[in-house]
Amino acid sequence: MCRRRLTGAGGAWSRARWRGVGCGGRAGRGSLGRGSPGRCVSGCSRGCWPRFGTEPLGLGRENWDPFGRRLPRGGFQGSRPFPAGVGGLERLSELGDSEMCSPSSGAAGEGRSQKERGADTMRRVVRQSKFRHVFGQAVKNDQCYDDIRVSRVTWDSSFCAVNPRFVAIIIEASGGGAFLVLPLHKTGRIDKSYPTVCGHTGPVLDIDWCPHNDQVIASGSEDCTVMVWQIPENGLTLSLTEPVVILEGHSKRVGIVAWHPTARNVLLSAGCDNAIIIWNVGTGEALINLDDMHSDMIYNVSWNRNGSLICTASKDKKVRVIDPRKQEIVAEKEKAHEGARPMRAIFLADGNVFTTGFSRMSERQLALWNPKNMQEPIALHEMDTSNGVLLPFYDPDTSIIYLCGKGDSSIRYFEITDESPYVHYLNTFSSKEPQRGMGYMPKRGLDVNKCEIARFFKLHERKCEPIIMTVPRKSDLFQDDLYPDTAGPEAALEAEEWFEGKNADPVLISLKHGYIPGKNRDLKVVKKNILDSKPTANKKCDLINIPKKTPDTASVQNEAKLDEILKEIKSIKDTICNQDERISKLEQQMAKIAA
Repeated sequence: MCRRRLTGAGGAWSRARWRGVGCGGRAGRGSLGRGSPGRCVSGCSRGCWPRFGTEPLGLGRENWDPFGRRLPRGGFQGSRPFPAGVGGLERLSELGDSEMCSPSSGAAGEGRSQKERGADTMRRVVRQSKFRHVFGQAVKNDQCYDDIRVSRVTWDSSFCAVNPRFVAIIIEASGGGAFLVLPLHKTGRIDKSYPTVCGHTGPVLDIDWCPHNDQVIASGSEDCTVMVWQIPENGLTLSLTEPVVILEGHSKRVGIVAWHPTARNVLLSAGCDNAIIIWNVGTGEALINLDDMHSDMIYNVSWNRNGSLICTASKDKKVRVIDPRKQEIVAEKEKAHEGARPMRAIFLADGNVFTTGFSRMSERQLALWNPKNMQEPIALHEMDTSNGVLLPFYDPDTSIIYLCGKGDSSIRYFEITDESPYVHYLNTFSSKEPQRGMGYMPKRGLDVNKCEIARFFKLHERKCEPIIMTVPRKSDLFQDDLYPDTAGPEAALEAEEWFEGKNADPVLISLKHGYIPGKNRDLKVVKKNILDSKPTANKKCDLINIPKKTPDTASVQNEAKLDEILKEIKSIKDTICNQDERISKLEQQMAKIAA
C-alpha cells in the first residue's frame, strides 16, 4: 500500500496531511518534515510513502508531489478541495490498518512502541503454538548402539520397538529369524556374540512391546506364527529360544502384531492371508477371526484410544474402520489415496483417522478423515515425490504426529488442531544418513527435566541412533502444559472383560516426579480344558452366544468337575491308607527293638 497515488479527473495531484509510516517514524505536522521526499523523519531507507490524514496543509510550508518534486510555496493550500472525481481519499480512509504499511495509524499508534506494533503483525501472520520451536538433536556417538546388523527383509515395518527398559531391533540371522533386546543403558559397540531372541524358523517381520508389561514382547514372522516372549528383568544373558506361548492360526506370513491399549493380554495379529486374529494370550486362544473383510494384503492396523475399534489400510486402497467384537465395518473409504504404493492409517485421540499414502502422480500425501463422514477428507496435503513409505508416530498427549519415511534422512512433524487447515506443519529434523527403520519411546520413558517430548531410535545399516525432540524452556520446573497425565502401565480391563463387551480408557499417571518402572509380574499362560473353553468367534452369532451357556453345556461341565473332585478324594484316601500301613509297620519294628 506504499506509494498510493490519488488522481482526479484532470490528472491533478492533491493531498492532505502527510505522515511517515512503515518504520514507525512520524513526519512533522503538515509536511514531510526535513527528510527527503518519500521518506519519513526517522530516516529509514525503506522509502515509506506518507499516509494521508485529515488535517490541512500549513501555509507557507514546502510541499512535495508523489514523485518527489517540490511544489511552489502555497501551491496547494489546505483549504483547497480535491478536484472532482477524486475518490482515493475516501477509499483510503476505509482501509483497515492491516492493509497499510504500518500496523498502527494516527493517534492510535502514537502511544505504541515499534516492538508492540511488530508483535501485532506477527500475531496476524504466525499461528501461536507452544510446539512451534520443537527441535531434534541426535545423541553423541558413544550413546548409540553400534555394530548391529539391521534386517534387510523387504517389509515396510519399523523394525524397532522401544519401552522404558529395553530397545528391540530385528536383525539379520541365518537359519531363521531373530531380534536383539538391549537394555537402554547398554550403548556402544554390541558384540556379535550378544544373545538374541531366536525361536522363529523364518525372518521376523514385526515386533511390539506389551504396554502393560515392560518385559513381554510379541513377534510375527514369515513362518506364519506369532510368538510371545518374556525377557529377564536385567536383559538376556543367554539366547532365548523358547517362547512363553506360540500362537498359530495364520496360513501365510504374519507381518503385523499390535497389543490392545487398555485390556491385559489381548493381542492382534494380521497376515498376508488377509486375516486379522485377536488372541487371548493368557490362554493361547484365538477368540476373534476377521478373515472375510479384506480382499487384499493388509498394510497396517491401529487400535483407537480405548481399544473398541480398529482401522486398517490395505492394498485395495481402502481405509476401513472395524468393530472387531461385532465383526462389522463401521466406516469405509475407497481410494483414500489413489497411488499404488503402501498406505498407513492410525487413530487419533479424538476419534479421527490420519492416513499417509501416495497420489496418482506418486506424490506423498497425508490426510485427515472423520469416520462418521468419509466422503471427503477434513484435510489433504501433498508433501514431495519421494518413494519411501511414511510411517506415522502419534503422541495423543500433545496431538503431534511425526512422519518418518523409510529411506529418508528426515523426520517431519505436524500438530493436529481443530482450526483450519487442521494439520499444521511444525518443523523438520534432518540428518545425513537414511533411516532403515524407527522406534518410538512411550511418553513415560522420556526425561521430563529436559523438556523432552519425544525420543526416536533411528536405524542405520549398522547402527541405532537415538534422536531427542525437545521444547526449549528457560525454567527448570516441571512443565504441566507439555506433560499432561499420560497412559500408564496398568491395564484398565482384563481380557475376558473386553471380549464380553466392556470398554475403558487408559489408566493415566502423572510424570511430575518422573516415571520409575515397577516390578512386572510374570506372564502365565493357562491352557483351558476343552470343556471349559469358549468357542472361537468365527461367526457373529457365535460371538453373541459366548457369555451365555446352555443348560446342557452347564450340566456336562458340572459332571466333569464332580468326577475330577471324586478322583482327587479317592487318591488322597488311598495315600492316607498307605501311610497308615507304613506307620503301623514302623511301630512294630520299634517294639521288637525295644524288647
